[in-house]
Amino acid sequence: MINKYPEGDTWTLVDKDPESQYYGRNFHFHFEDLCSDEIKDVVKSYIWGNYVTGNRALSYLCECLKKLKWFNNYAIISKIRSLRELTNFNICRFVSFLNTAVSEKTGKKLSYRSRKAALDALKSIIHWCQIHKPNSVPDVEIFTGNEFVGVNRRLKIDFIPDEVLLQINEALKAEENLYLKYGIIILESTGMRIGDLLNLKIDCVSPHPINGYTMTWFDHKNRKQHKPMPIRAECVEAIKLLAEATIELRKDCDEKLKDFLFIHRVSSGKKIGQLIKPNNLSFSNWFNSFTKRNNILNTDGKPYHLTSHQFRRTLGTDMLSKGINLNVIQEVLGHSSPARVECSYDKYF
Repeated sequence: MINKYPEGDTWTLVDKDPESQYYGRNFHFHFEDLCSDEIKDVVKSYIWGNYVTGNRALSYLCECLKKLKWFNNYAIISKIRSLRELTNFNICRFVSFLNTAVSEKTGKKLSYRSRKAALDALKSIIHWCQIHKPNSVPDVEIFTGNEFVGVNRRLKIDFIPDEVLLQINEALKAEENLYLKYGIIILESTGMRIGDLLNLKIDCVSPHPINGYTMTWFDHKNRKQHKPMPIRAECVEAIKLLAEATIELRKDCDEKLKDFLFIHRVSSGKKIGQLIKPNNLSFSNWFNSFTKRNNILNTDGKPYHLTSHQFRRTLGTDMLSKGINLNVIQEVLGHSSPARVECSYDKYF
């Protein structure tokens, strides 16, 4: 099946996973610039094999191909025509190549995260081929695993200071953008990722059999349903009020959108008047305008740059400070393991 991929060097694949954040969206893949037919065949097999099995999200596969351009550039310079030729020496040279590479978009050297992502794209293909196309890749391990170390210690995302959180919650009282207002309350309460927030369904809250309410959602990163999570009354109220505020919109929207909590009518631009789910960029813009409009300041007196992921870090930090077990934090935040939690918050240990 994996070798019977579509013909041509330009593909348009539709996301057919109903649980995907990008369900129904077209993704475009361009293979024409890959340095050899042999490498092109391997990459196409990897993309197609993961697409038809659903082992990888289509959005991930599209990004993986884009990141692979850095290895392709290195392979052209080094005259590498097959992945079977690769050795640890080549990987070391590729890392050196990445360390001096310049982004066409910014004109600056690649960030640490971009360099790691470029190597991870190659790793993903090599490791997949070791199982599905072993004759196409080296029969020995060529990665040491420490080519890029300490990535989590380099994260700029951190928890929101208490002083800033007080400013945010005070400003929310008069906030007119209901999507932002109730979205922040939900993020504070659950620590969910922004993509999961925007895919919440109107029936995501259920009464707890003993007391209170629990919330469920699909964890798109881990591709599984999140376990029911007890939530505060203010979070329950936020979901209820947003569902009520969008009742009329839900009557007019497409069948595939009517069950989503976050649907709104576009007020400007090319899609003006259309009913859609707001995307990550919309929320980012709302965060920026919210902090500027309310003069939200950091502890150093400078304007505060707010992101959705900071609420996730804040909840995790708060749970750590209260001595909550790592296994519980892992379950709440949807990390892959307790060790991943410890790595994410290593400076607090």
